Amino acid sequence: MRDAITIVKRAFAELSTGKAHVPLRSAIPQEKNYGTTLLMPGYLFESDALAVKIVSVHDRNRERNLPLIHALVVLIDSVTGQPLSVMEGSYLTALRTAAASGVATELLARADAQVAAIFGAGAQGRAQLLALCAVLPIKRAWIYDRKPLQVKSFISQMQDRLEQSVELLAAESPAQAVREAEVICTATTSLTPVFDGADLQPGTHINGIGSYMPHMQEVDVATLRRASKIVVDSRASALAEAGDLLVALEQDAIHPTDIYSEIGEIAAGMKAGRENAKEITYFKSVGNAVQDVGVAIEVYHQALKRNLGVEVEL
Repeated sequence: MRDAITIVKRAFAELSTGKAHVPLRSAIPQEKNYGTTLLMPGYLFESDALAVKIVSVHDRNRERNLPLIHALVVLIDSVTGQPLSVMEGSYLTALRTAAASGVATELLARADAQVAAIFGAGAQGRAQLLALCAVLPIKRAWIYDRKPLQVKSFISQMQDRLEQSVELLAAESPAQAVREAEVICTATTSLTPVFDGADLQPGTHINGIGSYMPHMQEVDVATLRRASKIVVDSRASALAEAGDLLVALEQDAIHPTDIYSEIGEIAAGMKAGRENAKEITYFKSVGNAVQDVGVAIEVYHQALKRNLGVEVEL
């Protein structure tokens, strides 16, 4: 996770300084199957890395005892156009998404924050907790999910995966999770806000990573109104896809000019991060292909170095 955070931070800086080419992703909805497939290409100039991710999110997969997300990442040799590697992308998606929250938390949260709240007890929620613990001295984490059994499984599985001692607690309500939290991650597929922004304490940082389509919403208008800094992974993507922001914009509660910066601008030193202990900060990520390309090329290099993987003739 620590390595992924470093890689994603560099990739975001490249994106915001014009050193990457990332078209807006294409979404292919399959309404009758309660799913969406996304095509995400990206090219990083400095590392000369080119890749495409194909990721499907199907909301009813839990009923089939299948993961919510399935994904493949295809790395391409930018010199010849030859495919270099195909890798499983679900784990990579969770890793790079959490790494983005790690970058934002490092730049926007209070450095002494010790209490976290995680909304969503799935694979993304687990990765989010690992990212927070990689950059903050987390001592306690409240976990909330609409399915209590998911929370129980989360706590039993994550307790042994954390390198530092963290008290993991099941929150009985969103308010219980939020009122003590100093940093919050929302990792759900919710269509409506998962907590009340009025419950936030001053100085809180929020990472919103679940509402990646216009009809989805995890974070309410009250939170955005209270935020002194609204930061996104990409302005173009956020204004096209981020349900949290689009709902607030439609209600005229915020305006496009209220977006303070891209996270890459802060990572590159072009904008300031957190400036005082009281401000509420909000990072909205819809996911960007630079994250996938940056992490995937490193996975590929590590696989070559360690003689891992399977060679396939095409």
